[in-house]
Formats: sequence, structure tokens, C-alpha cells
Amino acid sequence: MAGAGVLIFIYIAIGSLRNTVLALANLPFALVGGVAAVVLTDATLSVGSIVGFVTLFGITVRNSIMLLSHYRYLVEVEGQPWTKETAILGAQERLPSILMTALVTALAMFPIAFDSDNPGREIMGPMAAIIIGGLASSTLLNLLLLPGMLLRYGQFNSCKQ
Repeated sequence: MAGAGVLIFIYIAIGSLRNTVLALANLPFALVGGVAAVVLTDATLSVGSIVGFVTLFGITVRNSIMLLSHYRYLVEVEGQPWTKETAILGAQERLPSILMTALVTALAMFPIAFDSDNPGREIMGPMAAIIIGGLASSTLLNLLLLPGMLLRYGQFNSCKQ
């Protein structure tokens, strides 16, 4: 039920079923980094790990929504055609906000991830490592691959005449 509710809210934010599915295509980008972090840190799958993945997916979808909504603004409000130049411009304009979201979150998680030997931090350490690894991969791939996927499969309609 919660997942269906989240999907409905994402659809409302984006306004297109096709673009909603493309925004969710960013989740495997995050999964790659999260799984790599688990492997590199020899962490076990625990409650903290699952919480890390849920948090990571939330941040990843938020970054996708920011990019998609900006593309929608560029096309529908500013009247730009949906072309390669618009895709590049939108990614360049959203780069600072997406990077800042990822960097601030990662910086907050670094002390937890690297100081997880202390008692009481066994759960938080894997969670933080997953978030850091997933943010690295999803931010990079969100800004490099998602614009191309949206250019090929996305749909934005201009409201200006």
C-alpha cells in the first residue's frame, strides 16, 4: 500500500506515466552503488542495510524528480523544444542541486560509515556505507544516463504556441 501511494505521488509530481517509469529507472543506478558498498565493506544484510536502501531509493527518486520537473519547466513554460540541447541544458542547470543533495548526505554519513566499529553502531555502519555507495553511482548515472534515456523515451509537451 505504501509503495502504491509513493508511486501515485511520483506520478502526480511528474505528470506523465512514461516519465514516471523513466524516473524509476534510476533505482537500479542506486542499487549498483549500494550493492558495491556492501561487497567492498564485507557488510551483511541487516535491518540497517535495508533502511539504507530505502533511504537511498528515496534520495535517488527525489533527484530524478528534480531533473524531470526542470525538463518539464524548460519545455512547457519556457517553450524550448525537447532536443539534445534542452536535455544538456536541464542537466547542467540541475547539476548543482543534485550534487549538493548527494554531497551533504554523503558527508553526514561518512563518520558513521567509517567509525562503525564502536558498540551500538553495527547497524548504522552498513546503512551509511550503502547510502554513500548508492549516492555516488546514482548521482553520476542520473546526470549521465538519465538525460539520454529521457531524450530517447521521454515525452514533454510544449504549452506555448
